[in-house]
Amino acid sequence: MTVPGDTTRRDFLLRMAGLGAALATPRTVQGSGPRPQVPLPTRPIPGTGETLPIVGFGSSKPVLEIPAEGTEPVAAVIRVLLEHGGRVVDTSPRTPEIDAEFGQVLTAPEFSDRLFVATKINTDGEAAGIAQMKQNQRLVGRPTLDLLQVESMRDLDVHWPNVLRWKESGAARYIGVTVSNNRQHDAFEAVMRSHPLDFVQINYSVMEPGAEDRLLPLAQDLGMAVLINRPFMNGSYFGRVSGRTLPEWAFEFDCATWAQFSLKYILAHPAVTCVLTETTNPEHMADNVGAGFGRLPDEVTKRRMRELARDF
Repeated sequence: MTVPGDTTRRDFLLRMAGLGAALATPRTVQGSGPRPQVPLPTRPIPGTGETLPIVGFGSSKPVLEIPAEGTEPVAAVIRVLLEHGGRVVDTSPRTPEIDAEFGQVLTAPEFSDRLFVATKINTDGEAAGIAQMKQNQRLVGRPTLDLLQVESMRDLDVHWPNVLRWKESGAARYIGVTVSNNRQHDAFEAVMRSHPLDFVQINYSVMEPGAEDRLLPLAQDLGMAVLINRPFMNGSYFGRVSGRTLPEWAFEFDCATWAQFSLKYILAHPAVTCVLTETTNPEHMADNVGAGFGRLPDEVTKRRMRELARDF
């Protein structure tokens, strides 16, 4: 089975009468009478055993569209995520005005207390970091953050003592550091070895597989949960696969779309706790969620996927 080269993600999802349709919509338990939907699989956070669904929402870019598009596109995507059992939403501080509107979404009755919100500090200087911490607390509408991360190791030495204190005081349940650039991986490895991190957030995909050489195995060894960013290289991945035919062998691991091709590659690594996907399209979020179901590629298949991706 092949996908016509000019088929869009939406058209493909609508055409799929079998596997693709099953992956792109909420799954139900077979049998007589109504049954609950089968939720996304989960993986544990090392050290606590709390589990997180394996597909989440990276909101940094979608939130920037709020001034022009309003909050409903973001709310619609989160709604789809929750319908499938997802709950991880990753954020990054924006202007107070944008965050105030996004905060209204996160604290709405339909979402409140149902989400695991990962927040960040991404500024220089202690005072600015403290101000962003307060901004994060306003964003989620509660004094305790699920996860506080220092983004891209920015001014880490200045912020880290406060981050540790916030965890000790109960203002943050988990703490971590993020990276989104391969050039920073060596420095990030040193941070992982020298800081007591609950979480790391790393760029990793079939197009950027470098993290699997050292960072992901190290996270396993050190007992750190792993969030993955840039699964689609900030969207450029879709330009690279545009017009290409999804290989027939992708269906051997229940892969129905190019989006799932990258996501299933990521989720096949045992160190990965949750992959963050960015979109303002509910159908695309349903497609992304579909990657969390069914089979995942083995190491031989992942090598084949990397070889194919070199031509993208």
